[in-house]
Amino acid sequence: MSDAPKIHSLPIRVYYEDTDMAGIVYYANYLRYIERGRSEWVRAVGLDQNKMKDEDGIVYAVRRIEADYLAPARLDDELTVLTWVQERRPARMIMGQEVRRGDKVLFKALVTVICMTLDGRPVRMPAYADD
Repeated sequence: MSDAPKIHSLPIRVYYEDTDMAGIVYYANYLRYIERGRSEWVRAVGLDQNKMKDEDGIVYAVRRIEADYLAPARLDDELTVLTWVQERRPARMIMGQEVRRGDKVLFKALVTVICMTLDGRPVRMPAYADD
């Protein structure tokens, strides 16, 4: 993971299905956008989550999200989801994420991700997951 990008960028377009009756992105969809951003970040750093699960019995899980909705996104907007590691500890990471339209930050979040066994016990992140 040492060759990992410091900040991962994922382009997203707002579709009709993402919006409420006013044509504004429904608040819960920002959580879907940042989930996609984290998933693509994992791929970009070379981690295979299926292999982790199948061979090591380890999975990532979201433990906590702190989110700020700053401005609305609207139908057909082109957005960018930015994802980076803000803090890393042996069994968890705090990831910073933003959803932007151009240079304007619309949504930002701090997401605490933990590593756990398939039966739900917390475990240290594997050495190959070090950045």
